Amino acid sequence: MSAASRRALIAGATGLVGAYCLDELVASTTYASVVVLSRRPLGRDHAKLAARIVDFSRLDTEEPPIPADDAFCCLGTTLRQAGSREAFRKVDFDYVVSFARFARRGGARRFAVVSSLGADRRSRVFYSRVKGEAEDALRRVGFESLVILRPSLLLGPRHPPRLGERVAGAAALVAGPLMIGPLRRYRPVHARLVAQTMVRLAGREWTGTVVVESEDIDAEPAT
Repeated sequence: MSAASRRALIAGATGLVGAYCLDELVASTTYASVVVLSRRPLGRDHAKLAARIVDFSRLDTEEPPIPADDAFCCLGTTLRQAGSREAFRKVDFDYVVSFARFARRGGARRFAVVSSLGADRRSRVFYSRVKGEAEDALRRVGFESLVILRPSLLLGPRHPPRLGERVAGAAALVAGPLMIGPLRRYRPVHARLVAQTMVRLAGREWTGTVVVESEDIDAEPAT
């Protein structure tokens, strides 16, 4: 398949990383079409952009597949936003895995996902454990290529702003130059850079799984 005919599918395009990812996909000459799955109207128009309102809890069984070559998952919430552990897991595990299976049904060969620093299914930290469990589940879906990005604190404009993250981000920017050696992985990373790395790696012709840790998001990881 020529690069000009590649089709992209994205979920979570209204979030911080997702909005930048959508910008990259629309501007890219690699993709001829981009379909966004969302729970509410996208409020954006472009010649190669289409949107479908979906119920992510029913993707596996009720939504007809959408033909795609590459899929990008930027779904995610926080424990505070979700309100409970159950609600958090529903988004960061159930929705993520359902979207992956949906994309695979539509023919997607490559899948890129935003996970988190410290993701590990054996972690004692609930947030990190759920992220790790989601990563393991994605490995079993059957994509030819899987890109997992594990960013640290994300920088960028949020709507609405999160005061705690703004304070933490400002502090991390000041301390960033001091974060060397083992501490380098905790440096904040801009959401735009995460999105650019997602699109760049998903566009490659390779097979297997690559995990990109936060400190390597602006680098060229081995595949």
